Amino acid sequence: MSARILLAVAAALCISPVAFAAEGKADAAKDKISMCVGCHGIPGYQTAFPKTYKVPRIGGQYPEYIVAALQAYKTGDRSHPTMTGIAASLTEQDMADIAAYYGAQK
Repeated sequence: MSARILLAVAAALCISPVAFAAEGKADAAKDKISMCVGCHGIPGYQTAFPKTYKVPRIGGQYPEYIVAALQAYKTGDRSHPTMTGIAASLTEQDMADIAAYYGAQK
């Protein structure tokens, strides 16, 4: 992970949730997560594109981290073909809702 990404994530974690433009609603995400569960919803899943690696578990992750990661994929600060494509279609509200949904999981 590059220093630039680490810095962006660290900064996002230090920002109060009130500072985010959109407040996430976990219930609103239920119609938005179909693109997530195919990879992140399978325990121990590994992807083979563009290279083989373990897909991270996002359930229980801090919502601020999830939003920061999605924003980084959308802006190109993080790179993965599938995640870049998914993030490009998300609004700030979508990101906040998805983050709230996964952040509420244990």
